[in-house]
Amino acid sequence: MTVIAMTREMATRGSEVATGVAERLGLSIIHHEIVEHEIAERPGMSEGAVHRILEGEASLLERWKLDRQRMSRCTAQEILELAARGNVVIRGWGATHILKSIPQVLCVRICAPMPFREKLLMQRRGLKEAASARHAIECSDAAHNGTIQRLFGIDWEDSHLYSIVLNTARVPVEDCVAQIVRLAESPAFEETEQSRGALKDELILARVHDAIDDRFGSDSLHLGFEAHVSAGTVTLTGATTDEKLIVDAVRLLHGVAGVRRVESRISHVAFVPHAH
Repeated sequence: MTVIAMTREMATRGSEVATGVAERLGLSIIHHEIVEHEIAERPGMSEGAVHRILEGEASLLERWKLDRQRMSRCTAQEILELAARGNVVIRGWGATHILKSIPQVLCVRICAPMPFREKLLMQRRGLKEAASARHAIECSDAAHNGTIQRLFGIDWEDSHLYSIVLNTARVPVEDCVAQIVRLAESPAFEETEQSRGALKDELILARVHDAIDDRFGSDSLHLGFEAHVSAGTVTLTGATTDEKLIVDAVRLLHGVAGVRRVESRISHVAFVPHAH
């Protein structure tokens, strides 16, 4: 199954590239409405609020109320769920960062210099002044980059996040499509048992985090343990003074989809009150 993750910068013809790749390879393009609907159901926020947060248009109050860790984990889980279905082009939402460690996933950035983007946006919107186009582009870039930095702590312009970076001012859309298709069909991005396992483990880990957040609260770092996943086996490590917490966590994770086994290596530390 083919999985391609792409950025979605304004006025770079990235949507045309994504459409061309999807048509050539028979893939589905994941539009923002699908992701936003699924994410909104997890943290209990409205789709409108999720959209504004991901687009960098959230109000000060919405940003203040945002549980960034919860939002980041929910976004990651939804992207992984979509990737696990296969045969998709996923645009935006930090997908290139979330999926970059999966060997089979081709991570693509479509970019272009500002003059090219200004001209294209002026044509699309019938703008008369390049300054107006530049302002819209800069606002869009700042909003998206700010959101990605808040949720994942990364800079989406970092070329190390991508398998390939294509400049549409220099490379025509048709050639961009051909380059991406060639890479997607190459052995380097062929699905293997190892890559399927890596994607499945990442998805299980995301589900585990979601279950822990739901059961114990989104600030689960205070629990004193961490979860690791390998070949469907969840290993819990750390230390806690709450023995019942260990039992509850193990029981909880046995019910998470995809989990084959749960091993607890959490140390139970006896609570010793301070002498007065």
